Amino acid sequence: MAVLLWVLLATAGLGRAAPSNDECLECHAADGPSPLEHVDAFADSAHGVFGCTDCHTDATEVPHAEELKPVALDTCGECHAEAVAAFRQSIHAKLREGDSPAACADCHGDIHAMIAHGQPESGAHWTHLADTCARCHANQEIVEKFRIPVVQPVEAYREGVHGRTVAAGKRAAVCSDCHGAHEILPSTDPRSKIWRGSVADTCAPCHAEVAQEYKESVHGVAVARGVRDAPTCTDCHGEHRILAPSQADSPVFARNLPSQTCGRCHADTRLSAKYGLSVDSVAAFQDSFHGLALRAGQVDVANCASCHGVHGIFHSSDPRSSVSEANVAGTCGKCHPGAGTSFEIGKVHVSATSSPTRIEYWVRIVYLWLIVGVVGFMVLHNAVDLITKARHWPPPAETSPPPPPKVRMSRSLRWQHGLVMLSFPVLVYTGFALTYPEAWWASPMLRWEANLGLRGLVHRVAAVVLVVALLWHAIQLLIDASLRHRLAGLWPGLKDVRVFWGRCLYYAGRRRHPPASGAFSYIEKLEYWAFVWGMVIMTVTGALLWFSDASLRYLPKWFTDVATAIHFYEAVLAALAILVWHLYWVIFDPEVYPMDWSWWTGRAPESRERERAAEDSPAEGGGADERPPGRDDSTR
Repeated sequence: MAVLLWVLLATAGLGRAAPSNDECLECHAADGPSPLEHVDAFADSAHGVFGCTDCHTDATEVPHAEELKPVALDTCGECHAEAVAAFRQSIHAKLREGDSPAACADCHGDIHAMIAHGQPESGAHWTHLADTCARCHANQEIVEKFRIPVVQPVEAYREGVHGRTVAAGKRAAVCSDCHGAHEILPSTDPRSKIWRGSVADTCAPCHAEVAQEYKESVHGVAVARGVRDAPTCTDCHGEHRILAPSQADSPVFARNLPSQTCGRCHADTRLSAKYGLSVDSVAAFQDSFHGLALRAGQVDVANCASCHGVHGIFHSSDPRSSVSEANVAGTCGKCHPGAGTSFEIGKVHVSATSSPTRIEYWVRIVYLWLIVGVVGFMVLHNAVDLITKARHWPPPAETSPPPPPKVRMSRSLRWQHGLVMLSFPVLVYTGFALTYPEAWWASPMLRWEANLGLRGLVHRVAAVVLVVALLWHAIQLLIDASLRHRLAGLWPGLKDVRVFWGRCLYYAGRRRHPPASGAFSYIEKLEYWAFVWGMVIMTVTGALLWFSDASLRYLPKWFTDVATAIHFYEAVLAALAILVWHLYWVIFDPEVYPMDWSWWTGRAPESRERERAAEDSPAEGGGADERPPGRDDSTR
């Protein structure tokens, strides 16, 4: 009987029910003696159908131990086995062993008030997921502690097209779509959704057609074969801050493609050598007609993707390629009707050294030596002239009355010169703004280039003005015999060589005075004929480039490439000649400073009128050694 009583008392405890939720709330409700955060919301939470002790298994009686054990991951796994198994493989679970902040409640919310992830109020809902991940990935202390390599990914995501779409309340890719929900693995793990071999598949649910094109392309095939250097979606579009191609700061914006996207691989000498790519292709494109226009902001011209494709890029030997031998005419014909039929398609991506004829290469070499030689001579000549005049300054006072003023430039010549004065600086500025669009001084002109094409318009208008001035001058020479007679003195002759030698002796201190040179000095003759010759070359080459389609219809492509080189280097030579030679003789020459106003009044300064009188004297032929020291014989 005693034994039976003992058994009944011992087994009575086994049948005792676990504490109910109401019993727990007697202490842990918000107004209880031991309140817990969010516990009052437990009944309405996703776990409200369970009892407190289903998770807090060590709370077998009320009151319970002072501190209960934290709810174990295995406890969640009793209901969410698949999610927990995936989480255990993730980078978060591995870091948790080292005190990682990421656990179930960190993403889904407090366990007492947890809401199903499909509910808009849940922290794991797609509308709030960026904010949830940001609690750690935008926390600088956590980023530094765990050495997270990607800086501010959430901020970048919010600026991207996906983040902005989600912020507008529309479904778009969120963190879990690309990284996974529970089994989040590093990009170096082949099982990861962001492993470079899997990125296209990760993007495919939203971009199925594009992903398929990419997988069949030369890049997609290379990635599938394990080529680590081959680009995948994120290499071109970015990872978190993915912008629309129409946005100017997107890596796939037309202007950025050659330098920031395609050029990262195709202009890399290491990759070019490794995979047999042409290292000159990007540089040649950047300096081509299309490349220069693109760099200047004209986004409607051809870029890399215009010819090679966007996602379905194939090797040129592949019949599917848009630049294959069979398809290139159609590709070029999209912008240049008649390509391949009305005119021949020349070699593209041509640099000076890779030109089929190498004429462009030799044009560059000749012009570089010419620029150095001619401009170097101008600098040396004018520097010596300035030093000599400074040594003799001030000149002795004139005792004889000045000669009667003569008209050096008629009104029509002054108008012609005025048109050149207006158009030439504009041509120089707008021309070099095309060649050096990244320079700070080019930005004011190129600010509206994308929408208005202002630079090209201004350049062409200025070119027309300059050509009008040249034609006016040529026509006047044809119909005005007196002008032809006056300008006949501009023809160079042996006398100019003797005058130049005499001037060199004067500069060297071997003569007391510079020699007389006649109505026009070799200084003016060099300037006049250099200007005429240069403007003819600039007009012809400029017309070939302006009307490029017509040029290609009758001339091979290498001809326009050569014309481009000549146009550029002749512009450099002309601009330097004006700066170094012309401006010295009309402004900085001490005898006319601050200005030779003959371009406005038509009459030369008094000092030069005296020189004319001396040059017209009988002593001219003997060298005019009687002329006062420090006098110059130029008329400019």
